[in-house]
Amino acid sequence: MALPPQSTYTLAPDMHICRLLNGMWQVSGAHGRIDPQAALQDMLVYHDAGYITWDLADHYGPAEDFIGAFRRHLIDTRGETALQPMQAFTKWVPRPGPMPRRVVEENINISLRRMAVDTLDLLQFHWWEYSDSRFLEALSHMADLRDEGKIRHLALTNFDTENVQRILDHGIRIISNQVQYSLIDLRPERAMVPLCQAQGLSLLTYGTLGGGLISDTFLDRPEPRAGELNTVSLRKYKQMVDAWGGWSLFQSLLQTLRSIADKHGVSIANVATRAILDRPAVAGVIIGVRLGLAEHRHDNARVFDLVLDDDDLGRIQAVLAQSRDLFSLIGDCGDEYRR
Repeated sequence: MALPPQSTYTLAPDMHICRLLNGMWQVSGAHGRIDPQAALQDMLVYHDAGYITWDLADHYGPAEDFIGAFRRHLIDTRGETALQPMQAFTKWVPRPGPMPRRVVEENINISLRRMAVDTLDLLQFHWWEYSDSRFLEALSHMADLRDEGKIRHLALTNFDTENVQRILDHGIRIISNQVQYSLIDLRPERAMVPLCQAQGLSLLTYGTLGGGLISDTFLDRPEPRAGELNTVSLRKYKQMVDAWGGWSLFQSLLQTLRSIADKHGVSIANVATRAILDRPAVAGVIIGVRLGLAEHRHDNARVFDLVLDDDDLGRIQAVLAQSRDLFSLIGDCGDEYRR
């Protein structure tokens, strides 16, 4: 069953994405072994269902190679035209250091080869140390490579508001920033969203389902022990739950989301996803895919017909008002990686 028209978003005039992006972090090895052939077949099912936008990175294990293999498979079985609706958004996450054009171009060429493309649809850049201003040099070279056709659009990942503004002031054109954003982490609303609205930028969000915690699976469950958190994502976002307000308040949130979900005939994950998709500046939500192991395509598709009313939003806000201020505790977007 094809996704409805409201499932797409115009990220740029020449780029129409699926608002639920397939996140490939889970092929990196931190979530269990992935069988390449099973993954390839699953990618085809996602593609045919309308989930045409993939989010990956140079350091997500074989993710870029999977994209290359999938592209070759589509060409061999269906011809070049089958590639037209597909987008693959990768990231470059270098260690801080000298950033001459040679270094930048060599790394971009690696992604081009692995993904079997002539042009990267979207390159999302991450930088670890803002005190090392050579990220501006790297981005300037990437902008030149974009103008030369090796990159279609340039974007960021996990940049804070101050340094997004710094990049814009440097005359570097970007179209999006990828940030952690969920009902338990609303930090982007403090400063990042207003900047995006002022500058015409979009947000791609991850962690929106808390690595699977914000779902029916964890409703009315006792607080999990460390050994029960069997993926790196569950461990990461359980720490976010602890900082946000703890397991008891988290259960109150899940119970509220379940009540709203019952009203609309959907899942907790649907409600949590829709609540973030409806936020200003949000272009899409990245949902991890465990290729060949598990799938939630049909459930996720219900997001696009879900409309949350004022009563729904008010009930969610009543729970969120009891939580801690993560902006004060952690800082702006991406600061959790730089403390």
